[in-house]
Order: sequence, then C-alpha cells, then structure tokens
Amino acid sequence: MQKQKFAVFQALLAAALFGISTPLSKLLLSHLSPIMMAALLYLGAGSGMLVLRLIIKVNKPLSKEAGIARKDLPFTIGMVLLDMSAPILLLVGLTTTAAANVSLLSNFEIAATAFLALWLFKETIGPRLWTAIILITASSILLSLKDLQGLSFSAGSIFVLLACLCWGLENNFTKMLSLKDPMQIVVIKGLGSGAGSLLIAFVTKQMTADYSYILFTLILGFFAYGLSILFYVRAQRDLGAARTSAYYAVAPFIGVGLSFIVAKEPITSNFIIAAILMIFGAYYAAREKHDHQHRHEALCHDHRHHHGDGHHSHVHADFTTGEHSHPHEHETIQHAHHHAPDMHHKH
Repeated sequence: MQKQKFAVFQALLAAALFGISTPLSKLLLSHLSPIMMAALLYLGAGSGMLVLRLIIKVNKPLSKEAGIARKDLPFTIGMVLLDMSAPILLLVGLTTTAAANVSLLSNFEIAATAFLALWLFKETIGPRLWTAIILITASSILLSLKDLQGLSFSAGSIFVLLACLCWGLENNFTKMLSLKDPMQIVVIKGLGSGAGSLLIAFVTKQMTADYSYILFTLILGFFAYGLSILFYVRAQRDLGAARTSAYYAVAPFIGVGLSFIVAKEPITSNFIIAAILMIFGAYYAAREKHDHQHRHEALCHDHRHHHGDGHHSHVHADFTTGEHSHPHEHETIQHAHHHAPDMHHKH
C-alpha cells in the first residue's frame, strides 16, 4: 500500500513537471514553430537523460534496473512511432477545425487510455476509478471550454480524436515497458520521437536557427518532458496505465494556475468548478480498492525487485540483499492482498 502511495506521488510529480511547460511553451512559441519546438522538447528529454544515465553508471556501474530486451522491441518501436504520429494528426486537425474544438477533444486522451487499457490489455478498472475518469474528463473539458459558440464537429475533429487514440495506445505501450529501466525508456522515447519530429520540421521547412531559444527549449524539455516521463513510467509500474493517466490529468490545472500567476489573469469560474470536479475525481481514484483471492501463473522475466514483497521468493546462489535485477522465475501462487493492475497483476 505504501508503494502505491509513493507511485501516486510520482504520477502527480510527473504532472507538475509537465504542467510547468505550458506557460513557458506559450512564450517560446512566438520564436519557434510548433513542430520544431516539439522536436526540441523531446530531444532535450532524451539527451539530458542520456547524460544523467551515463553519470550514474560511472558512479554506480551495477544497475538495479533491467534493460529493454529484444522481446520488448514491438512495444518500444510502437511507443516511438505513436509519439511521432500523434502530434502530426493533431496539427492536421488544427488546420481544418477550430482551436476550441481541438482543445476540447484533446481531453479524450484520458478516456482513450482507460478504454484501451481495459479492452486490449485487460487492465482491471473498478466503479470508483470509472467515476474518477468521468469526473476528471469532465473537469478537463470544462477547463478547456471557453465559448460554446463556434464548436462543431468536422473532418478535422476526426484527426484530433485519432491523435488522442495514438497517445492513449502509447500510454499503454509504455506501461508494458514500465518494469524496464525508466531512464532508458526516456532516452529512446526522447531521441527517437525528437529525431522524427526534427525530420518533419525539416521537410515542412519549419526549422529555426535562434540558438538561445533552442538551448532554453532543450533545457525545458529535460525537466518538463524527461523527468516527467521518468516519474510517469515509475508510477505506471505500480498503478497501471488507467490510474496513472487519471492522476496525470492534473497537469493542465498546474499549467493554467501558473498562467494566472505569470500573466496575472483573473481566476475564472470555469477554473474553480473544474478544480472542484478534479478534486472529487482524484478522491475517487485514490479510494479505488482491489483486494481478492487471485492466482499468479508461472512466469519468467527480468526487472528490478526485492525479496520482501511476497512475489519474489526465488533463491540466489550468492547472498543478495536490497533491490536488484536479473532474469528470474515466478512459481504459481494463489493469495489475497490489496493490489493495482501492475505488471504482476494482469488478471
């Protein structure tokens, strides 16, 4: 239970780090094109995390984390391709539909993540979490809704919904990799998606040569994307895709809150009502309980673990204490305890 509370904290921290990027990104967009900026944010995340990972490896050569293996490549490649595709679809939608529509429909990502987690990945979602997802989605819609006039469904809206589906599927793919080294995941996601977006910016002639803004965006990418993704992946280990996405949905509130401070704009009634809905949504997400007799089938995999969690009782040839990583086998076991739909509880 303590582990899950820490995972919730990491999900909220990931949301906070991403949330700070919103007001800063708005300032940078006056000097950088959207595709170029997306590329730099991802590249800042990947390159910064690569440097940090190398520094840690020099000081601590024995890693406790398991690296991505060949069998993980389908999810890894899919994660990068979906991260590249989603912004393109969103931009296509933005060119053919109103900005208000795009902002409103983008909130579909939360629901898409949950539905795909349930449908494709058989993740358990209880009534309280469904209530939380509905409240959080309604809250996000209210936050993005400024004017009912001009809202309509068009062909461009289809592209926005497809972008949300891409991000929802990408969230679930990332969850399938969440037992692996999170730093390695950020490096691959950042450099892969960043390089792809940079190529798109080059082809569409949206490159820029203002090096001071490029450097600042790379630094912002490391904190707002790199560290955010790192904590997000770690949270997914213990919470699953749907729950992590629900907690991560507080990011827009942090961004809007900072915008009020930076731009000194008055706090709107929409923001207050949306915040109340978000609080109730977070409450129901936190109150989600899942405790029953369940069976673990025999399994062999590799990830960071310790021998005091009731799931790792294998014996080592040499004495090993604390957290470590190596290929290990799980014997068939049946027991009951409070758990979330993590990678050890996929029933």
